[in-house]
This record gives sequence, structure tokens and C-alpha cells, in this order.
Amino acid sequence: MKKLLISPSKMTLGEQENNIYQNILKQSSELSLNLMAVKVENHPDDFLPWCYELLSASRDRMNYDLLEPQQLPVLKKLHDQLISAISFLQVKTLRIAPWPVVSVFVEQHKDVIALDEQLRLVSYIKSIREQSLKDMIPEDLLAFSGKHMASLDPSTYNFDVEWFASTKSAKSFHQMLADLPGAFDDALANIPLEGDITQYEYQQFVAAYSKVFTDNGEKPTLAPATRLLAMRRPDLFTPITNNRLDALCGALGVPKLKNSDFERYWQDIVKGIQAMSWYKMANASNELEEQLVAIKALIPCFFYYADDKTPDSSNYIKLLSKPKRSTTTTGKTQRRGKESAEILVDRALAADDIPEHIRSKRDSIINEVQKGRGVNETISLMRTIFG
Repeated sequence: MKKLLISPSKMTLGEQENNIYQNILKQSSELSLNLMAVKVENHPDDFLPWCYELLSASRDRMNYDLLEPQQLPVLKKLHDQLISAISFLQVKTLRIAPWPVVSVFVEQHKDVIALDEQLRLVSYIKSIREQSLKDMIPEDLLAFSGKHMASLDPSTYNFDVEWFASTKSAKSFHQMLADLPGAFDDALANIPLEGDITQYEYQQFVAAYSKVFTDNGEKPTLAPATRLLAMRRPDLFTPITNNRLDALCGALGVPKLKNSDFERYWQDIVKGIQAMSWYKMANASNELEEQLVAIKALIPCFFYYADDKTPDSSNYIKLLSKPKRSTTTTGKTQRRGKESAEILVDRALAADDIPEHIRSKRDSIINEVQKGRGVNETISLMRTIFG
């Protein structure tokens, strides 16, 4: 372990990498005895695999029984530092990587980043993108804006809506969005659904978006705005989240954005990514690349740290794993509005494999879905009863 800990001092590290290494080393010093007890056989020559190895050693191979309670937060911070370092180093490769290298990276990591599920979210958003926010059912609005709730039936929303950028902690944003969806529509109307977007059009969006908040005594924040922009134009806007902002800004070589830096987001993030070689030369030679080119501004999200536990962290997977609702349960279920239930049921009944006698039970299915039962669950029950 000692050899592993000191090996980056013999690597050729840039200033950013060296600062990261020194911070990791400082954090590790408080766990030195515990770390020394971990057997290490892999000694990488480069900093990125070194970060992966130290993370594995300290997280997966350490004897937690020997840790003092006060050491657990120290270890957690070390893991956070290593994960942030890995994200920084991987996103940084985008500054020089050509398109083929980028597409191969995504392909090779498709399982750990839950690529299929993320692409299902993208596909669903594409199907509702032309709708106004005020006309969306509540569930679709949650999907577009990036907030998971239990009302999202996994048989319809077969993805975690919080991929790319979660906005669940942006309470004032979601309150404004629920109360004034038309005002957000007015802001997004400044962003064309296709073609180039000028800085002036972006600034018009920012002005209208900010006005929604200032008119109601709230401060506009950048992160939720980037989620809306990224879902409207995933080929142009990269969403940001506070927990990944250090890695993203560091990788792009720009000072960390504040949550009010709307102008710098355009200059440093949007235009910075658009200036990269892989972004400019992106072209499709297979089906996966066709999907990636259409959402190329989201590609940096695939370069953040992920491991084999990442897919299981999906809210969609967690919903699937929840025990089935019992008929004897006395707890409250999540009811849906009639309009939401009707739209969700009609979408499901439009499938080619739904027989006509099941479609004739539409009203009964809607009633059950309104009560909180899943759409597919209800249709399956109808099939069992009526054949």
C-alpha cells in the first residue's frame, strides 16, 4: 500500500492533478494504519487507474471492523475525492479525444453507465418535446424536469427521470414550474427545437426564466435551467449538477461556476464543449452512434464516474424492486389525476398486441390506474380475467 500511495509522486502530473493527489494524500494520512493493512498487487503507472485502484482498495478491500466511528466520515470523504478525481480525469480526455475514441468509450462502458436506460429516457423526452409544459401531464413534467416521484409508473416510465441531471433538491424551481408552467414555456420558446442557437436567443431564455423567479420573490438558479435546456436541445446543452460541477469545470479548465453564472455557462460550458474536436466531428457509422450524435451535448455525462453498482442506483430499478402492493395493505397509495390516467392508459392500449376486448375495458382500466395501480399491472389483470 505504501508503494501505491507514493507512486503518483513519480508520475508526470499537471498542476490540477498534483493538487488532487496532495488532497487525497492528506485525507489518506488519517487512515494510514487501516490502509497499510490492505494488500495491493496492482500498481498503475498512470494517475487515472491509480485513482481507481486506491478507491477499490479503500472501499472494497478494507476491513471496516477495524475502523473507529470517527474515521468513517474521513473514509467517505476520501472516496468522494477519488470519485471526483476519476470524473475530472475522464471528462478531461474529451478535450483531446477524437469522435471514434469517445463513441468507443461509451460503447465499452454501456453496462456500468446504464446506457440503454438513459437512452430510453432520451427517447421518451423526444416523444413529448414538442408539447408545451403547461399541457403535459404531471408525470411527463417530472420526466422532463428531472424529478423522481413514486407516481411514475415503471411500466410506462421505464427509466430513472433523474439521469443526466437531477433537480429533486430544487424546491423553488419545482414550485414555480407547478404554478407557472406557461411562463417556463415562454422562456423555452426562445430556444428553437432545431438548428443553431445564438447567444442572443439564449440570453432571451435566461431573461424570461429569471423573471419567473424574481417576480415571485425567488432567486433563479442555473442548474435546473440547464436541465430544461438539455432536454429541449440535447445536441447543444450539457446539464450541470452541483455534485459534479468541480469535475466538469476542472476538466474544461475553467473556474467553477456559481449557481447564478448564466453567462459563463454559455461561454465556458456550452461553447467550450462545442469547440471540442469530437463534438465537431461527431458522425454516425452505426445505430448507437446515430443515437449519440442526436444527444452529443449529453455525452460528457457518460464520462463521469460509474461502476457496477450505478445501474442499481436507478430510481426505476428501485421501483421495480419494491414489493407488490397488497390488497390488505392499509397504507395510502399514490392516486393519479383522471387526465394523467387517461393519457397513460391510452398510450398503453395503443400497442399492437392489445386485443380489442381489452381496449373495450378502457374506463375500468382508467379507474384502477387513478387509484394508483400500475398501467401494465391493470392490463395484465384484465387479460387474466377476460383472456
